[in-house]
Amino acid sequence: MVMDTIGNYLTLIRNACNVKKSYVKVNYSKINKNITKVLYKNNYIKKYKIYKINKINKIKIYLKYINNNSVIIKIKRISKPSLRKYLKYKNIYKVLNGYGISIISTSMGVMTGKEAKLKKIGGEILCIIY
Repeated sequence: MVMDTIGNYLTLIRNACNVKKSYVKVNYSKINKNITKVLYKNNYIKKYKIYKINKINKIKIYLKYINNNSVIIKIKRISKPSLRKYLKYKNIYKVLNGYGISIISTSMGVMTGKEAKLKKIGGEILCIIY
Protein backbone atom coordinates (compact mmCIF):
# COMPACT_ATOMS: atom_id res chain seq x y z
CA MET A 1 0.00 0.00 0.00
CA VAL A 2 1.34 3.43 -0.98
CA MET A 3 1.45 6.12 1.71
CA ASP A 4 0.04 9.40 0.40
CA THR A 5 1.86 11.97 2.55
CA ILE A 6 0.45 14.91 0.58
CA GLY A 7 -3.09 13.54 0.88
CA ASN A 8 -2.67 13.14 4.65
CA TYR A 9 -1.22 16.65 4.89
CA LEU A 10 -4.12 18.23 2.98
CA THR A 11 -6.72 16.26 4.96
CA LEU A 12 -5.23 17.42 8.28
CA ILE A 13 -5.42 21.05 7.13
CA ARG A 14 -8.97 20.63 5.74
CA ASN A 15 -10.23 19.01 8.97
CA ALA A 16 -8.54 21.62 11.18
CA CYS A 17 -10.15 24.42 9.14
CA ASN A 18 -13.57 22.77 9.41
CA VAL A 19 -13.42 22.69 13.22
CA LYS A 20 -11.78 26.16 13.36
CA LYS A 21 -8.54 25.12 15.07
CA SER A 22 -5.90 27.84 15.40
CA TYR A 23 -3.09 25.51 14.29
CA VAL A 24 -2.43 22.01 13.03
CA LYS A 25 0.64 19.79 13.44
CA VAL A 26 1.69 17.75 10.40
CA ASN A 27 4.52 15.34 9.71
CA TYR A 28 7.61 16.86 8.16
CA SER A 29 8.72 15.95 4.67
CA LYS A 30 10.41 18.04 2.00
CA ILE A 31 7.25 18.16 -0.11
CA ASN A 32 5.07 19.13 2.89
CA LYS A 33 7.53 21.89 3.79
CA ASN A 34 7.49 23.21 0.21
CA ILE A 35 3.68 23.15 -0.02
CA THR A 36 3.54 24.98 3.34
CA LYS A 37 5.92 27.65 1.98
CA VAL A 38 3.63 28.17 -1.05
CA LEU A 39 0.55 28.42 1.22
CA TYR A 40 2.37 30.99 3.39
CA LYS A 41 3.59 33.02 0.40
CA ASN A 42 0.04 33.18 -0.99
CA ASN A 43 -1.55 34.20 2.35
CA TYR A 44 -3.51 31.02 2.99
CA ILE A 45 -1.87 30.51 6.41
CA LYS A 46 -0.63 32.94 9.09
CA LYS A 47 2.73 31.33 9.75
CA TYR A 48 4.45 27.99 10.17
CA LYS A 49 7.19 26.57 12.37
CA ILE A 50 9.39 23.51 11.91
CA TYR A 51 10.33 21.81 15.19
CA LYS A 52 11.40 18.44 16.62
CA ILE A 53 9.64 16.03 18.98
CA ASN A 54 11.77 13.04 20.04
CA LYS A 55 14.09 13.50 17.03
CA ILE A 56 11.08 13.55 14.65
CA ASN A 57 10.52 16.71 12.62
CA LYS A 58 7.05 18.24 12.56
CA ILE A 59 5.51 21.36 10.99
CA LYS A 60 3.15 23.50 13.04
CA ILE A 61 0.87 25.45 10.69
CA TYR A 62 -1.07 28.41 12.07
CA LEU A 63 -4.34 28.68 10.15
CA LYS A 64 -5.77 31.98 8.96
CA TYR A 65 -9.35 33.13 9.53
CA ILE A 66 -11.27 36.25 8.44
CA ASN A 67 -14.51 37.02 10.32
CA ASN A 68 -14.33 33.55 11.91
CA ASN A 69 -14.30 31.93 8.44
CA SER A 70 -11.30 30.00 7.18
CA VAL A 71 -9.32 31.58 4.35
CA ILE A 72 -9.09 28.07 2.87
CA ILE A 73 -12.58 27.23 1.55
CA LYS A 74 -11.56 24.15 -0.40
CA ILE A 75 -8.34 22.18 -0.63
CA LYS A 76 -8.38 19.30 -3.12
CA ARG A 77 -5.78 16.71 -4.11
CA ILE A 78 -5.48 16.34 -7.90
CA SER A 79 -2.54 14.02 -8.65
CA LYS A 80 -2.75 10.88 -6.54
CA PRO A 81 -0.22 8.05 -6.11
CA SER A 82 -2.61 5.77 -8.04
CA LEU A 83 -3.18 8.30 -10.84
CA ARG A 84 -0.55 10.96 -11.47
CA LYS A 85 -1.57 14.12 -13.35
CA TYR A 86 1.05 16.05 -15.27
CA LEU A 87 0.51 19.29 -17.17
CA LYS A 88 2.53 21.12 -19.80
CA TYR A 89 2.87 24.81 -18.96
CA LYS A 90 0.44 25.70 -21.79
CA ASN A 91 -2.26 23.53 -20.17
CA ILE A 92 -1.98 24.99 -16.65
CA TYR A 93 -5.40 26.43 -15.88
CA LYS A 94 -6.64 29.18 -13.58
CA VAL A 95 -8.39 28.01 -10.42
CA LEU A 96 -11.72 29.82 -9.91
CA ASN A 97 -10.82 32.48 -12.51
CA GLY A 98 -7.65 33.39 -10.62
CA TYR A 99 -9.17 33.50 -7.12
CA GLY A 100 -7.57 30.18 -6.16
CA ILE A 101 -4.17 28.62 -6.75
CA SER A 102 -2.90 25.31 -8.05
CA ILE A 103 0.27 23.90 -6.52
CA ILE A 104 2.59 22.23 -9.00
CA SER A 105 5.73 20.19 -8.43
CA THR A 106 8.19 21.13 -11.17
CA SER A 107 11.82 20.44 -11.95
CA MET A 108 12.54 23.85 -10.36
CA GLY A 109 10.69 23.07 -7.13
CA VAL A 110 7.14 23.39 -5.81
CA MET A 111 5.30 26.53 -6.95
CA THR A 112 1.91 27.89 -7.93
CA GLY A 113 0.48 27.25 -11.37
CA LYS A 114 0.84 30.95 -12.16
CA GLU A 115 4.57 30.93 -11.38
CA ALA A 116 5.10 27.73 -13.41
CA LYS A 117 3.28 29.26 -16.39
CA LEU A 118 5.44 32.41 -16.21
CA LYS A 119 8.62 30.31 -16.07
CA LYS A 120 7.25 28.13 -18.90
CA ILE A 121 7.68 24.84 -17.03
CA GLY A 122 5.14 22.10 -16.51
CA GLY A 123 4.98 19.44 -13.84
CA GLU A 124 2.78 17.36 -11.57
CA ILE A 125 -0.30 19.22 -10.34
CA LEU A 126 -0.49 18.32 -6.65
CA CYS A 127 -3.59 20.19 -5.49
CA ILE A 128 -5.87 23.20 -5.87
CA ILE A 129 -6.79 25.63 -3.11
CA TYR A 130 -9.32 28.41 -2.87
